[in-house]
This record gives sequence, C-alpha cells and structure tokens, in this order.
Amino acid sequence: MEQFRQIGEVLGSLNALMVLQDDILINQRQCCLLLELFSLAFNTVAEEIRQNLKLEEKHTKWRALEQPLRELYRVFKEGELYVKHCMDNSDWWGKVINLHQNKDCVEFHIHNLFCYFSAVVEAIEAAGEISGLDPSEMERRRVVFSRKYDREWNDPKLFQWRFGKQYLVSRDICSRFEHSWREDRWNLVEALQEKRKSDSDDIGKTEKRLADLLLKKLTGLEQFNGKLFPSSILLGSKDYLVKRRLDADGQYKEIQWLGDSFAVRHFFSDLEPLSSEISSLLSLCHSNILQYLCGFYDEERKECFLVMELMHKDLQSYMKENCGPRRRYLFSIPVVIDIMLQIARGMEYLHGNDIFHGDLNPMNIHLKERSHTEGYFHAKISGFGLSSVVKAQSSRSSSKPGTPDPVIWYAPEVLAEMEQDLNGKTPKSKLTHKADVYSFAMVCFELITGKVPFEDSHLQGEPMAINIRMGERPLFPFPSPKYLVSLIKRCWHSEPSQRPNFSSICRILRYIKKFLVVNPDHGHPQMQTPLVDCWDLEARFLRKFPGDAGSHTASVNQIPFQLYSYRVSEREKMNPNSKESSEASDQSESVSVVEDPPNAIIARDTKSLCLDTISEYSDTRSVYSEAPIKKVSALKKSGEMAKLRRSPSLGSEKLRSTGTSPVKARSSPKVSALSPFGRSIKARKDNRLPLSPMSPLSPGIRRQHTGHASDSELT
Repeated sequence: MEQFRQIGEVLGSLNALMVLQDDILINQRQCCLLLELFSLAFNTVAEEIRQNLKLEEKHTKWRALEQPLRELYRVFKEGELYVKHCMDNSDWWGKVINLHQNKDCVEFHIHNLFCYFSAVVEAIEAAGEISGLDPSEMERRRVVFSRKYDREWNDPKLFQWRFGKQYLVSRDICSRFEHSWREDRWNLVEALQEKRKSDSDDIGKTEKRLADLLLKKLTGLEQFNGKLFPSSILLGSKDYLVKRRLDADGQYKEIQWLGDSFAVRHFFSDLEPLSSEISSLLSLCHSNILQYLCGFYDEERKECFLVMELMHKDLQSYMKENCGPRRRYLFSIPVVIDIMLQIARGMEYLHGNDIFHGDLNPMNIHLKERSHTEGYFHAKISGFGLSSVVKAQSSRSSSKPGTPDPVIWYAPEVLAEMEQDLNGKTPKSKLTHKADVYSFAMVCFELITGKVPFEDSHLQGEPMAINIRMGERPLFPFPSPKYLVSLIKRCWHSEPSQRPNFSSICRILRYIKKFLVVNPDHGHPQMQTPLVDCWDLEARFLRKFPGDAGSHTASVNQIPFQLYSYRVSEREKMNPNSKESSEASDQSESVSVVEDPPNAIIARDTKSLCLDTISEYSDTRSVYSEAPIKKVSALKKSGEMAKLRRSPSLGSEKLRSTGTSPVKARSSPKVSALSPFGRSIKARKDNRLPLSPMSPLSPGIRRQHTGHASDSELT
C-alpha cells in the first residue's frame, strides 16, 4: 500500500505542474498524453484493488504487489522528470535542438509503463485468488481470472475491444500516440515563427538564421538535396566552445552551444557521396539510438559537423572502470535485462529502416544514468551509418594497444568472407540482420559476465577467427541464469538462419522482465526461473501471428497484447490436462522461432530450457562447438525417421553403425551430447533423434581456466 501511495503523490505533483500546461512550448501535447495515461493507470489499479483485495489483508496477501508497484513508481517518477524538463524554458534554443523531433514520451516512458503495467495487473490477480476467507467466493474469482485467458481472446482486435481499457490501449488512446507528436511539431513551428518575427534583443542574427533552417526542416518546405546548414551558424555563435575530445582520433568532441552540451562528429570529406546517408541519419528518431540533431558544412574547407546528443560514456569504458576481481557482477540481472532490451529495441528500429550496423560492440553503446532509478541506465546505440568515414577511422585505431581484437564481434560468415581477398571492401555478409544479432549476443555475454569474449585466449587475429568459424564460443566463467544463456546461444548460432530477429528478442526480454517483477528473488536468484520455455512461447506466438515472423518494427501499443498472448500460451503449457494445450503443443513442434536451413532435420525439444533437472543455471563447463548438418534427401529422410519411430532399438543400432553417435564418455562423470545451443540433448517421447548431435567434450581433456575452448577441444 505504501508503494501505491507514493505513486499517488507523483501523480498529484504532475497534476499540479500541468495547471500551467499552456506555458509549455516544447512537447506540450506529449506531456498531456503522458499525464492522461498515468491517471488512467492509477485509476485502473485502484479499481482492480477495490474489486479483488481486502484492506485488512494488506500486510499478508498484498505482498505480491510490492515489487510491481515499486517498478511502476519508478516509471511515474521518470515521467515527472520528463515533464519538468519540457516545462523549463531556460536555454530554450538548446532545448529546441535537443527535442525538436524527440519521441521519448511514447518510445521510452509509455513503453516502460506498458512493460510493467501487465505485471501489476497479474500481481493483483494472483493476490485476489487467495484474498478473503469464503472458499466459494475465492473459487468464483479463480474462474473469472482463468476465463480471462481463454484462447478465444488471443487476437489483437478482440483483446483491444475486451481488455483495451484495462491495459491502457483503448482505440482513443492509441490513436493519439502519433497525433500528439505531430501536433507538437506544428506547435514548435508556430513558436519558431514568433521568435523569428520578434524584434527583441534576445534574438540575434544567428538565432534567426537557425530558426529559418529549423522551420524548413520541420515543415519539409526544402528538401535536403545534398546541402547542410552553413557552418558559420555553429562556429559563429557567441557561446560555441569545444570542451574536450571524446575519442583518441578527435572525430567526436563535446561542445557547449546555445546554453546546452552536445556531442559533435567532426570530419573532412566531400559531401556529395555522403548526402543520402546524412539525410537518412538526420531523419532517424528513437529513444535507443544516438540522435543526429542537425548538420553543418563548410564548402571551402570540405569540413563537416554533425551535432549529436551527448551521452556520459560508452559501455566499454564503464566496464573497464568498474569491473575488478572482487566484483563479479557489474550489473544486477534486472539491469542487465533492461540494457539488453534497450539495445535490442534500438537495433529493431534500425533494421526496420533497412539500416544495418555492422560494428555493434561495447564501444558503440553509450550509457547515461537515469535519475531516481539507482543502478539503471539509458542505453543508446551509435556507430551506424557513414560507412566510409567509419572505415577510415577504424583503420587508424585497429592497431591501438589494449583494444580488443575486432574479430570477436564478427559473425562466422563475416569472418569467412573477410578471409577472401576483397581488396578492402566491406563484406556483404557484415551488413545483414543476422550478423548484427550475432554481435548482439557477444555484447550480452560481456554485460552478464563483465569479461571481454575470449579475453584470456592465447590466440589472436587469424587463428582466433578460424576457431570462431569452427564453432568456438566464449564460456561463461560462473553460473548464469539459463534463460539468458539460452537467449545468447541462440543469437550466436553458427547458422545465420537459426538466429532470431530483434523483434522476437524484444518480446522474449519483455516477458522475462515481467516475470522477474512478478516473481522477485528475495535474495534467492536461482528461484527466478520461468516455468515455461521462452522460445516455446515465441514459437506459439509466431504460429498464431505469422505476419510478425519477418517484421522488424513493432508499435508500442502492441506490447500489452504481446504480453497477454504470452500469458495465454504460458497457462496452456502449464495445464497438461487441457485439450487446447495438447493441440497447441503438437502444432508448435513444427514451428521454429527462426528459419530452418534447407535439407536439415532440426529436433524440437518441447521441454523447457529453464526446467533442466540438473540445475537452474547453465553448465559453465560445456564447450560450445558445432558440427555441420548432413544433407539428406527428403525421401530417404522420411523413411528413416519412420523406422526410428517404430523401432527405437533399430535407430540406436543404425546410429552406431554409421558412426554418428556421440563419443562414448567414461562412466563417471557422464557427459551428454550438446545441442546447437550448448545444452544436453534429451530424449523425446517419440524417440526422434537429431540427425547431427554435437560433439561432446572428451572427458580425458582437462579444462583450463581460460574462459574459452582450447584448440585440442575443437574436434
């Protein structure tokens, strides 16, 4: 109840601030939308509490609400700070540059609200099932809650019609997400026109020229057509000051301009070859990518200045400063998942705009501490676009001592193409969706472990690249949550078609995030293991909605339904007596989260990755190496699989005769074969066996504490 009271205090503060909403000159409509959603969320929670809980039980049966309401309070507090920032009219020109196409209201604050609000609703339902003393009333309440998750409602339109108001996604609210941003742009246009016409001494010649150019950009009256703002507008400002370099090459600098701090990307180049890329970069807008705000160019000196928002430091620098032998976990598990989700959302947005990163690594991920959220960060991706400029910079910095070998971030198919003589050209496989997913997996490994992949390896350069292409992956130096290890191993799979896209990754991370909030660890993180395999839930979702399988963009207002759909599948999976559950399970076996390679048999293990009876954590002793998948004709394949189903013993003899069975291990300890994702292959009920099991680690080889697989183990 205390957390709910604190939420009410923040909402009261926002209502008091918005009395002066007419004085907000930047993002006024978005601030009003945020306040309306917060008010609706508070009233919905209050109504749910009145309907399902009793006040006299607040010290006993309300405990399930504490963590979800605590997270909801954090979302409200961040929203309050956003409104205060928009209301502050000091350094107005600097705020115009920073916020003139900002969408943080929807893409950050409302996104976080939707992620946690479903957890609050489910926590109230869980507490409501045990609330009261009348058994018949409790049973009726359980029936109502269970009927809410019937499969008939697992449809986006039906969900919005039936539960849209409860989950804050009614049609009226959703239609205002984009409209509010557009209205704010037109309000800013009117404010700029008034500033330009003003004869006040506060408006100098530079500000009027800047207003003219911003008006052309916002109204679209003048296309980019290969020209940037004259550099004299930037360099001629009275308060323009270069404060420090942000990198060793001097391409990125921190500047003071218009009363605010910015980062500027400074380089020399002809503008014509870069015009289309720069135009695309200036049009991008997302809360998890580093925003390019405006550009300036000097025609005579061929000097380019791209003004960007300023972040505190990159992930690599932060980890170097804070990691140490006495600090095993740099980030808590909830913070790790939050950063992973932000990176995945930024990449999802870039891929949705047909932009591939190609160099996703900790140096291109920037962090900024979030106020009133201790331990949490705002993550943004940089380093995308302007490939020719990036290439020139990387060639100068590749030989710096202490810099990790860049091959550790590249996918195997990229390394294979780089091995060929490409005359310095960028490999085509580097700029693909799947190559970025592989790099994302390596970044996540470093987030969880605090260790650079392969940092203890005695191999570098070409030998390291060869081992990576053969299937070597870094080992987790200490036990880590299996649901995260499973996600990472899916993403760094050697076969590109077996890696998921970022939309699937975002849905899974939101589900995990919600699960951890509803099920706090209370000092025992090993108990925080989802009861259902996350990949099975995603496979069911894609089977139900195949249009989302190849999608790289997702609207924020779809998040409540996606979490609801996962919840429906979760309840079906956990109820083995349900006829609907068994039918869905049979159908989901033929559905993959990712594309299957041609001419390959992929064994679908429907048992949860998170319910491994050996341990709730990953086996850090296993070696992740992959064997190539044999190509088998469809006719021969179907005949052999039919024989294997009829006679399991015949299948075992055939495997032994063909030499495809795993190497026999010593009796103690017993070593199982590994799947492509680094976990033991378990026998299924129908005795279907994978065509190409992974080669296990020979028991005669002793593991060295190097955090990687040695050469002798890669057989």
